[in-house]
Formats: sequence, C-alpha cells, structure tokens
Amino acid sequence: MSPLGSVGAVVSPLLARVGQGAAVDAPLAPSALSLGTPPVGAPGFSSVLGNLVSAVDAKQDHAQQITRSVLLGQGAQLHESVIAMQEAGVSFQLMVEVRNKLVESYQELMRMPV
Repeated sequence: MSPLGSVGAVVSPLLARVGQGAAVDAPLAPSALSLGTPPVGAPGFSSVLGNLVSAVDAKQDHAQQITRSVLLGQGAQLHESVIAMQEAGVSFQLMVEVRNKLVESYQELMRMPV
C-alpha cells in the first residue's frame, strides 16, 4: 500500500460526481458544500492521518524484515532490501512534509485576526 493509498479514499463531492458522469460545470448541491458533519461513510481527518502513519510504519517494518532476511542469508535479494528501504524513506519524508504543512496551516490560522 502506498502512503497515499489511504489518502486516496477521501473523495470530494466534485470528483465523485465526475466519476458518475455528471457535468463538471453544474453547481454542487448546497448539502455537498456544507461545513457541518461529514457525509455518512466519509472518513474523518484524524482517521486519514492515522491511516497515513500506519501505512508509513508498515513500509518501514517491511523494509526492516527484508533487510534482516538479507543479513541472515535467508534468501532475500539485496536489491529488494535497497528498494524497500528507499520506499520507506520516501514515505517517511512525505509524511513529514504533510505534517509540516499542517503545522504551518495551523500557525497561519492562529495568526488571523478574529
């Protein structure tokens, strides 16, 4: 699973309509744009971030298992270990950048006058 795989589960109302063949120029219904409770079945913000962290952790665990297998001579190939470590590293960097953007957005909101 890619680190973006869990984020890909969040579909905006516009993208859902495009997938159903609806016209893109047509306005969205007011209920689709409400800022109240999320639609039934839509994952929450915390669950999306939790899934992202879980996916990154799973990639790192998988890379460690393959590397351990290579070091113990249990049949894993060296190139598989290097690829898994690179994937885990890129996933972690992506997660850190997402966190940085979220913190930056929060700080910007806190600086806004009321």
